[in-house]
Amino acid sequence: MTSTRPTPTEEPPERVAPPQARTASLRPLVLRLHFYAGVLVAPFLLVAALTGFLYAASFQAEKIVYAHELTVPVGDTELPVSAQVAAAREAHPEGTVSAVRPSPAAGATTRVLLAGVPGVDPDHTLAVFVDPYTGKVRGALEQYGSSGALPLRTWIDEFHANLHLGQTGRLYSELAASWLWVIAGGGLVLWFARRRARRTVRGTTGRRRVLGLHGSVGVWAAAGFFFLSATGLTWSTYAGANVDELRTSLGQATPAVSAAVGGDHAGHGGATGGDTGDAEATANTGDGVGIDVVLAAARAEGLGDPVEIVVPASGAAEPSAYVVQQIRRSWPEKQDAVAVDPATGRVTDEVRFADYPLLAKLTRWGIDAHTGLLFGLVNQLLLMALALSLVLLIVWGYRMWWLRGRGSAFGRPLPRGAWQQVPPQVLVPLAAGVAVLGYFVPLLGIPLAAFVAVDVALGEIAHRRGKRTYGSRVA
Repeated sequence: MTSTRPTPTEEPPERVAPPQARTASLRPLVLRLHFYAGVLVAPFLLVAALTGFLYAASFQAEKIVYAHELTVPVGDTELPVSAQVAAAREAHPEGTVSAVRPSPAAGATTRVLLAGVPGVDPDHTLAVFVDPYTGKVRGALEQYGSSGALPLRTWIDEFHANLHLGQTGRLYSELAASWLWVIAGGGLVLWFARRRARRTVRGTTGRRRVLGLHGSVGVWAAAGFFFLSATGLTWSTYAGANVDELRTSLGQATPAVSAAVGGDHAGHGGATGGDTGDAEATANTGDGVGIDVVLAAARAEGLGDPVEIVVPASGAAEPSAYVVQQIRRSWPEKQDAVAVDPATGRVTDEVRFADYPLLAKLTRWGIDAHTGLLFGLVNQLLLMALALSLVLLIVWGYRMWWLRGRGSAFGRPLPRGAWQQVPPQVLVPLAAGVAVLGYFVPLLGIPLAAFVAVDVALGEIAHRRGKRTYGSRVA
């Protein structure tokens, strides 16, 4: 029996790694990224989760704490809004009226918002709560933001957003939002890469049980984490600015009604009439139609409760219109707005939520769902569940790190060199994609670049000492 041997000039065929092998080669790299990102970013995520839990609960707490200011016994007939404004000004003559939020439902108070009040944060207003049936003032509290947050929710909101450290503190929350989706995505890749038999939790103990719990909860919560990360970045400092710029370049910016008297629509690019003014100036005098006529004009255009009437600025060089805008944030949202000429009561401009560009609508819905407003109590409970899940995942993650030491060392590190196992045809496009993403999300890109630089430096030091390890080998 003879066999044919290849001649010396024949070369063995080149081996091409199958797609499955290329995918498998990414696992050590993803594992290392997930591990170190989790260890280093987890403290920021833990703070964001705990404060986010409190914020989701603050909506219901606010209703209890401020029940006296927010609610009144239902009466027979409501007073004109102008009379309610006059009652608020009699009790609080300081500052100027910037806006009015008429009672949105039976038994709810009217809010008269005052700007420029001594002792009140310049970014806040003083909300004077008026009984719409009797005109009695129920109290006054600082208010912040378009959602009408009162002191309790405002404090928790600012703690969640910036730890009460101002603009600098916002970097913590942007860092957490920038990395949350990366850590969640890496966890998903690792969970699906594990053999099904190793995903079980029942009957296991020790590190394997913690790993099973960590993976199972992480998979169920991953979609929520992706959502929180994406929506959190939309109004962050740096990534948010890039998102706004991108939306504007695509013609997807949020439109705004023009407050210019005469209805200079100009693509809805004018101001929203947010300057401070004085409602009394036209409420009951012959200088204008008054706030009651303005509200009636908006009602005739289909603007239902709840609405906010933004008052024209007093003493401005150019006259401006009242802006009446719907402020409902629950589903289905109504964000219609109209401008009303204070001299004639005629609607000069309008913007309908139905005409918003798609990305503007998605941004609005995303932010309101992120803050627990879109679906009310159900939304808030889901956010609380996500926050609790994130806290548990972080605790379990650190527990697994502890157990990696096996009693001899706290948290043995994962070996270096995982990137060397990735084929160049996969590694190069991956690195390019990460670079582009890091440019648009700088608090992802900068820490990642710093981590790589430090890791390379430590690896080089270990190499020179003859202690650098790749997998189970010593270089």
